Amino acid sequence: MSTASGVKVLVIDDSNTIRRSAEIFLKQGGHEVMLAEDGFDALAKVNDYAPHLIFCDILMPRLDGYQTCAIIKRNVNFASTPIIMLSSKDGVFDKARGRMVGSEEYLTKPFTKDQLLQAVQQFGKI
Repeated sequence: MSTASGVKVLVIDDSNTIRRSAEIFLKQGGHEVMLAEDGFDALAKVNDYAPHLIFCDILMPRLDGYQTCAIIKRNVNFASTPIIMLSSKDGVFDKARGRMVGSEEYLTKPFTKDQLLQAVQQFGKI
């Protein structure tokens, strides 16, 4: 199996630093990357881009990660798209709440390149 699986990944985070580092790590892993800076931006891009995997920050203005995840999962076209929540808090409650809205996994920020690429390998099935 080649390392460049070319998974289409959408990264949703209001932090420019997090978006950029995720983009660099993912592109180094041979993946396609689309960035969104908040939930509304993401919802507009999900339909057009049709990602195989979504990384979604929890704490964002206007529409938080839980709301964004729930809306994406309610769309029949994206109900099976894996969503991995990103948070600077490593709380049991946050993880449970993420599961309740349909997320597959939870990464604590700051994440490493290895953690990000491992998550794509595990969940980003084309």
